Amino acid sequence: MKIKIAKTEIIHFVGVGGIGMSGLALIMKSMGFKVQGSDIFSNKNTDRLKKNNIKIFIGHNKRNIKRATILVISSAIKGNNEEILVARKKQLPIYKRGEMLAHIVSLTKNIVVSGSHGKTTTTSLIECIFSKAKLDPTIINGGVLNSFNSSAKLGKSNWCILESDESDGSFIKVPPTYSIITNIDREHMDFYKSMDNLKKLFVEFIQKVPSFGKSFICIDDKNNNEIIKKVRIKNFYTYGTNIKSQFLIKRVKQFQEYSIFDIEVKLPGKNKTKINNIKIPLLGFHNIRNATAALAVSITIGISKKTIKEGLKEFKGVQRRFNKIFTYRDIPFFDDYAHHPTEIKEVLNGVKKVYRKHEIFCVFQPHRISRVKDLKKEFSFSFKNSDCVILCPIYSAGEKSKLGFSYLNFSKEIMKNSKTKVYLVNDQYELGKFIKQNAYGKKIFIGMGAGSISNWIKQLPKLL
Repeated sequence: MKIKIAKTEIIHFVGVGGIGMSGLALIMKSMGFKVQGSDIFSNKNTDRLKKNNIKIFIGHNKRNIKRATILVISSAIKGNNEEILVARKKQLPIYKRGEMLAHIVSLTKNIVVSGSHGKTTTTSLIECIFSKAKLDPTIINGGVLNSFNSSAKLGKSNWCILESDESDGSFIKVPPTYSIITNIDREHMDFYKSMDNLKKLFVEFIQKVPSFGKSFICIDDKNNNEIIKKVRIKNFYTYGTNIKSQFLIKRVKQFQEYSIFDIEVKLPGKNKTKINNIKIPLLGFHNIRNATAALAVSITIGISKKTIKEGLKEFKGVQRRFNKIFTYRDIPFFDDYAHHPTEIKEVLNGVKKVYRKHEIFCVFQPHRISRVKDLKKEFSFSFKNSDCVILCPIYSAGEKSKLGFSYLNFSKEIMKNSKTKVYLVNDQYELGKFIKQNAYGKKIFIGMGAGSISNWIKQLPKLL
């Protein structure tokens, strides 16, 4: 007799339209759970869930949870949400996404990818290697993989590869077999209040790895270097360009369509080895580090060097990670998720290296008023490798807080500190008008941000 887990439960996702929530809902549905969800608006993620026979409610209403027995809530959902209030009154169990993710992951052996930046790409690169090795993993990611046009997929093996979001601290609840920390940056201070609190949780995260597992930590990052000194049991490997790295990046060559590099492997009790001419169809040094993390964990679990190199070379990419959207007057237009100063700098550094003869125009939509206020100075220095910044209105992401500073002065600070031109546009129509007037010569346009800017870029051809 086959027993299904939680056969009698109906699990309702509040805020199911988010990329992380929709991915988890899809996986749980594929595993046999009864799943439904609600969100304010429909989008590509909710459409994808509907196609998989998941019931979706548009708008939050107490009627939506009439039959629900368990709630899973997004970190973006406020405590006064009608569905949450009713669930509390009915004394239904309520879990954050990270908590439910931890429950699902506990059923597998896994690789958990965390850090401030690079999680999505690193997770995707590992999946590509594992698939090449015919390991058929389950994947839960923070972006849509082009290889199967989804952020999540239920595999047939007992391996799970997942991106673990650190925004609300719930990543610490996920029990890792192997873990990766890409970097630690000043982010989500509305939750953590201080960098010390953030670093403490990452130390705890490293120490959760069991004796038969391993952590992989990029020591090019200064905060990562700080936290490993505080880890009690040194059950981790390091990677990066830092000479002390056990997976050391060497001989990097970067081109517009791909990057090539070598890795020198120096592990305790083993002979030094090299992996030469690793090719990835990605731009930028940050992606070389992401690929190195994927390689390091794959080597450690026993995947062959040949398979790893083939998997990386055949990587199909992730949506919103420097994707070329269209060409206008021989000028390429790209879409990227970069919404933090560090991410912006990394992308522009990579672009500058390989598009040397091009003027770089950055169409930037800031994401969240709280983030811009907290990192205003850092943002003002992050566009040094751009020739022009087209600054769009802030995407509030549901925040109710007032601006609290002059947007015009913010643009002036960018001009002063990044030594670049800045233009302000109010909507996508003004953006289209600006591009019509300025799209000539040898240029490249990059849309950046975590809000609606991706749709703006995709809709531009209709306005040109």
